[in-house]
Amino acid sequence: MDLDALRSFIAFVETGSFTRAAAQMHRTQSAISMQMKKLQQDVGQTLFMKEGRQLNLTAEGVVLAGYARQIIHLQEHAIANLSSTALQVVLRLGCPDDYAESILPRLVQLLHQHIEHLELNITCASSSELQHLLDQGLLDLAVVSRTPLSEAGYLLCHDKGTWVGAEHSDLLSRSTLSIAVFKRDCRYHQAAIEGLLKQKRAFKIIASSGSASALRGLIKNGLAIGAMANLSRNDLPALNDPLLPFLPNVEIVIIKSNAKACAISDERVQFIAQRFRQEINLI
Repeated sequence: MDLDALRSFIAFVETGSFTRAAAQMHRTQSAISMQMKKLQQDVGQTLFMKEGRQLNLTAEGVVLAGYARQIIHLQEHAIANLSSTALQVVLRLGCPDDYAESILPRLVQLLHQHIEHLELNITCASSSELQHLLDQGLLDLAVVSRTPLSEAGYLLCHDKGTWVGAEHSDLLSRSTLSIAVFKRDCRYHQAAIEGLLKQKRAFKIIASSGSASALRGLIKNGLAIGAMANLSRNDLPALNDPLLPFLPNVEIVIIKSNAKACAISDERVQFIAQRFRQEINLI
């Protein structure tokens, strides 16, 4: 079996899309389709089945996914062990701005503890932008939020949405509620707006931003209340008003690029995520 085809296969398994798999592997979608057709011929089994408009793995495809990960890991392990020189390991890590103070410091510490000669480049952007950069091969790792039903990435911790506001603010008592929220691709933005619309509660958006520190500054100075992750609020008081719309729970995960040139193995990423979870639970 061709290793590149197995990498493309794993990219499809993790993204659920030939389009995203093609982007990650820097190939056309037709090239990925040809690889998958050849892979099915090599193993003599049907690996995919169509359920409605969704393409899913067959039972044989699920079995192959397990073997494919092991094969790729063995290749990465062999290359790492046969390397005779201590080369600099360059990793490009993406993290949303709202987790830059809570998740990022300990994650960076763990990466340096378990990867020798590490050179780390960090990009801050929204989860959706980071996933796009990951698909383009411009990042090696990305910290993103996912819904509890998703299987993408390796779990770091759980988080919940929280309404926040300044102390001694009268904003909740006003006829029109002033809010400051993240950009439209943030699930807290969507939940806050949709929730207020369903309640038929008058509101105005003072500002939307991809920067958690900018939003915290507006909220802290009493210009608005905000909807954000609990880990992002820092010292801002949580608002326990039952009349405010419910905000969803999320899972914070770390996702690895499937690109062949990625300098860190799946096993190493999984190990670091496990250590992160263990330390969070001890706090």
